[in-house]
Amino acid sequence: MKSLKRSLAVVTVAALLSACATDDPYQRTKTGAAIGAITGAIIGHQVDGKSGRWVGAAVGALAGGGAGYYMDNQQREFEQALAEEQRQRQLEIERLRDDTLKLSLDSEISFDLDQARIKPSFRPSLDKLAGVLIKYDRTVVHVIGHTDSSGSEAYNQELSERRAEAVSRYLEQRGVPYQRLRSEGRGELEPRESNATAAGRQLNRRVEIFVKPVVEGREREAFESPRY
Repeated sequence: MKSLKRSLAVVTVAALLSACATDDPYQRTKTGAAIGAITGAIIGHQVDGKSGRWVGAAVGALAGGGAGYYMDNQQREFEQALAEEQRQRQLEIERLRDDTLKLSLDSEISFDLDQARIKPSFRPSLDKLAGVLIKYDRTVVHVIGHTDSSGSEAYNQELSERRAEAVSRYLEQRGVPYQRLRSEGRGELEPRESNATAAGRQLNRRVEIFVKPVVEGREREAFESPRY
């Protein structure tokens, strides 16, 4: 059955590639998104639930020595694609100790107050982010929502979950396979600064995206919730 599924996926990808020859100017983009979805479906069945090891060869994990280089290239493309957002302090990109990339989105720019609907003005930035994620598909993407301490803890938890889910769902709609996406909310529990000041509360209202490499022999780690 697994061999049949992989064979069907290969045939489907081949058909999609042949479709690139049409006169539709957007065909390449459509095909890329479709291939990404199929690849993600295969990825979703490559990690053994019990051992956490990579199964099969449809999509290989990164060799340990090559993960750093792979993430170097991905970081460079994020920085190039999102240079204007960084200049305007709408987004921060940080490299963590295990080669994970952390992208922090300013909630003031991406969401209206107390809302979980992404602002139309911020969608082009997420489109650029999605484009890089699709290209570098040997990663798992964790979307984490945070709030300040205004309001009840229960309300803040629920709002953070809805915002994380909104970003995750948007990335999926732009072609990032859902099997690579994880979302969660942490409410007011992990502030960056004190909630005693307006400036601190603004910093605490954020969505963070952790892009974790899938490394051979340590595949399970990529799917674990990021804790730094």
